[in-house]
Amino acid sequence: MAQRYVRVQTPSGQLRYGLLLLDRKVQLLDAPPWLKGQATDLELNPEDYQILSPCAPSKIVAVGKNYIKHAAEMGTEAPAEPLLFLKPTTTILPPDAPILYPPQSQRVDYEGELALVIGDRCTDISPEEAQSKIWGYTIANDVTARDLQKKDGQWTRAKGFDTFCPLGPWVVREISSAAMLQTFINDDPNPVQSAPISEMTFSPEVLVSYISQVMTLLPGDVVLTGTPQGIGALNVGDRVRVEIEGIGCLENPVESRVAQEKTKIG
Repeated sequence: MAQRYVRVQTPSGQLRYGLLLLDRKVQLLDAPPWLKGQATDLELNPEDYQILSPCAPSKIVAVGKNYIKHAAEMGTEAPAEPLLFLKPTTTILPPDAPILYPPQSQRVDYEGELALVIGDRCTDISPEEAQSKIWGYTIANDVTARDLQKKDGQWTRAKGFDTFCPLGPWVVREISSAAMLQTFINDDPNPVQSAPISEMTFSPEVLVSYISQVMTLLPGDVVLTGTPQGIGALNVGDRVRVEIEGIGCLENPVESRVAQEKTKIG
């Protein structure tokens, strides 16, 4: 099994990076792994930590319509060059935490994606150079208020709500280009999305190179590589699970933002 790099919170509130061991203990690192963090002698037992999203990026750069069949289901052709947008870092959500359905929207969609974690500063690099700048891979769900995306004519609000970027549960260093990405809703064994990541129009290396010619990528930054066809609506009460071979699965429930706020007030 590939090494799984995690970011955890202890009961006292400390945030630490570590290696998830087979017995679910976490061997702590002295720094984020992409900043050359080294293993220490300290370990946390499973009851002594909570898994968070595996990194705390300065920015999330996302790519739209990077699978031809998804572009077609959106009623467009695949872009001639990568279509970029940003998601706020406040959208990041750890595994098992609830996606909050905003009252402004009547149609919120899942979008399972492969996410890249950048390991080194990237400015104006080639695709060949980009291969060594991608430190690892994790899973993301680019949750989108589809009706607001259509209404606004741009994507900031639709993709920018708090909790709209579930990320995790851990980072692995390598992944096969033939790995399958699948999304499941509730207990249905049939995936609503299913495609090999090799169907991307623009490969991870090309994406990182292209982005680096626009903005500097920093260690720990996240790149979302696009979603395959099969997008669809989420409803309050659903659980959505995104699986990628060689990484694992990212699962989150869907709750009403209004109901949660009322609960907090009460």
